[in-house]
This record gives sequence, structure tokens and C-alpha cells, in this order.
Amino acid sequence: MSAQADAVVGVATTRKQVFAWGIWDWGSAAFNAVILTFVFSVYLTDAVGDDLPGSISATSWFSWAIGLSGVVIAVLAPISGQRFDARGKRKQSLAILTGLTVASMAGLFFVRDDYHYLWLGLVLLAAGSILFELASIPYNSMLRQVSTPQNIGRVSGFGWSMGYFGGIVLLLVCYFGFITGDGDTRGLLGLTTDGGLNIRLVALLAAVWFAVSAIPVFFAVPEMPSTSADPGAAKAGLVESYKVLFRDLRELWAADRRSVYFLVASALFRDGLAGVFTFGAVLAVSVYGIGTADVLLFGVAANVVAGLGAVTAGRFDDRAGPKAVIAFSLASMIVAGIVLLFVSGPVLFWIFGLILCLFVGPAQSSSRTFLARLAPPGREGQFFGLYATTGRAVSFLAPTMFGLFVWLFDADRAGIGGLILVLVVGLAALMAVRAPDRV
Repeated sequence: MSAQADAVVGVATTRKQVFAWGIWDWGSAAFNAVILTFVFSVYLTDAVGDDLPGSISATSWFSWAIGLSGVVIAVLAPISGQRFDARGKRKQSLAILTGLTVASMAGLFFVRDDYHYLWLGLVLLAAGSILFELASIPYNSMLRQVSTPQNIGRVSGFGWSMGYFGGIVLLLVCYFGFITGDGDTRGLLGLTTDGGLNIRLVALLAAVWFAVSAIPVFFAVPEMPSTSADPGAAKAGLVESYKVLFRDLRELWAADRRSVYFLVASALFRDGLAGVFTFGAVLAVSVYGIGTADVLLFGVAANVVAGLGAVTAGRFDDRAGPKAVIAFSLASMIVAGIVLLFVSGPVLFWIFGLILCLFVGPAQSSSRTFLARLAPPGREGQFFGLYATTGRAVSFLAPTMFGLFVWLFDADRAGIGGLILVLVVGLAALMAVRAPDRV
């Protein structure tokens, strides 16, 4: 049954429904933080593939697998969101993609500490990356359903903060319960390291964590009805979906170019934000004298302040608009980054490093609300699909600039300058974009 596109705005705004939506973000940290970033990827490259024969290292194979998954995401994301919306299957798509992501995570339990299992691990991680990113499209699209124009900033900030805090809690559980210690048994649970069992059980725990956390949103938030907001998209096949997409982009360019400009600007500064977390731990040890054991503590603190920043900035987003929050956050990060170029020692790194992280959460959260405010009702999925695609398109930028500055100045510290440059370019691009219309 068809419904007017604007009927999907603010249809699930009770506290219970908002919490159910946000708890999915809490659970999603199980994939991002535990599987892809801190635990299982390290196990795959440093343990499973450490004796891989041949001239190509396990780390290279891992980076190529993740890179290939990024290409697939960039190609599929825009038409996926478009089809989810047009067919009124946003929640159903989220359920299927979340379930498949959880299945790929659970499958990692069978990746033993033997290089023969490296390929299974790479396939499952790459597949999980694709499925997770595609699942994020209908999830982000639901932001309009669980918020009103007056509180969308607070709701988005709540979701981002839940993701940060969920990652912290699960990482601490995994570290103390399954990983810490030396010898043949690890963690407070005394798990054997034979065949990598303790890390394989971490993957299983992460899968269960995500699955349980994802359940509430499927019961609390209603399915979006099909709409006529994007003519022809509901019945389009694969090739036709791209034709619809290119038609919509031409119309968008003619009618309101700021959506296109914002997609470009956000891709730039979001890559800079990602670079802050990607290279923060490396710089902490190599430049500022933070002990290896203390890096985890800094990571926990960084996620705490980023989460607090996101939930606090949501109120300013609703009052002053997302552009003001993003611009202030990026400017503050640039200043803190410049200070870090000239100071030394663990204490000053803790102070200004955490200031950097404090503004990452607000910039990410308000970037989501900026796009949600621009998207025509009923076409949020298509816009967030393009959001994923443009982000992937420039994901090389921050790592490249970081490495270039390190090479040019022959100092790890100089890499901060590369990240600052990306943030400056992103901020400049954002300032050229007209803010969403105020409600």
C-alpha cells in the first residue's frame, strides 16, 4: 500500500522507540571495534597468517580484502538504499543484513590459528564489512522515523554515543575476560590459546552481543510504508536502478546542489575524523611516550569523551543547526592538532589528544543529521547510500596524507600535519554549503 512520503517522519518518537533504535548502534560496535579494528583483525594478521608461505604477507592480503569490500560497498550502497525505501522494506532489509552480518561474525569462530584458515577469515571479514555497511543505510535512514525536526540532533547524538559506549564496554569485557595475561591460558576466564580458541570465542561473543542488541528495533519501530517519492525505483531491476539513480542525481543537481556539495564536503572531513582514531594509537607510542599498556586506557578515554561530546552536541544541533556544530568541531580539532605538533610528553598528549576526540563524536553525529534534513522524505535510504559511497571514494586521503607528511619531514609527528590538512580542506568545503533550512 502506498503512502505519502512525509508520513515516515516522526512516526516512532517515544523514548522506548528511540532507545530501541539507539541500542542497535550499541551492538554494532561488536563488529566495528572488536572484529574489524582491535581484536580479530589483529589475530588474523599476527597469529593466523604469521607463517603464511610466499612473498605476500597476511597484512597485505587483509588490506586488499578490506579494500575490495570497500569497492563493493561503493557500488551497491546507493541503489540498495534507493530500493529499500521505494519498496517499503527498510526494516526488513535491516533485519536481513544484520542477521547476515552476525552470521559472518559467528563464522569466525572456525578460523583456527593456522594459515590454512586465513582465507576463510578474510572472506568472512570482507563479507561482514559489506553487509555491515549496507545494514547501516536503512539504520541511518530510520533517523527520520524516530525523531522530529525539532529533536533530530539529540536523537542522532544519542545513537552515536551508544555506539561509542557499547564499544568500550565490550572491549573491556573481551580484554579482561578473554585476552589479558601470558602463557597458554588467558583472561579471567582462563581460556586456552590452543588454536586461538580465546580469540575465536571473542568473535562468538561479539556475534551474540550484536544479535541481542539488534532485536529491540525490529519490534519497536514500525516498517516504513512504500512511497512514491522516487518514481520507478520500486519496480526497477539492477541495471534500471542505476538509471533511476543517475536520473535522480541530475534532478538533484538542477534543483538543490547543496546535497551534492555536502556529500563531497562530508566525505573529506569524515576521512579526517577517521584518521584521528586510526593513527592516534601509533602516535601515542612513537611520539609522545605513552606506554603500550596505556594505549588501551587512552582508547577507552577517547571513546568516552567522543560519546559524551556526541550526546551533548545534539542539543546544540537542534538549536543552532548541524552546520554550526560541524564547523565548530572541525575548527576545534584543527587548533588542538596544531598544538600537538609542537608539544611533547604523555600528559600534554592526553590533554590535547582527548580534546581532539571530544569533537569527533559531534562532527559525526551532526553530519548524519545534516544529510537527514536535506533528504526528501521517503528517499533517505538513497541519500545515505550515496553518503556511504562518497565516504568510500576518498577513504584513501587521510592515510595517504599522513604517510606523505611523515615521509616529507622524516618524522612520525609530522603525520599530524597531514590529518590537519584534510580537516582544513573538509571545513573549507563545508563552509561553501548552505545550511539546511531551519524548522
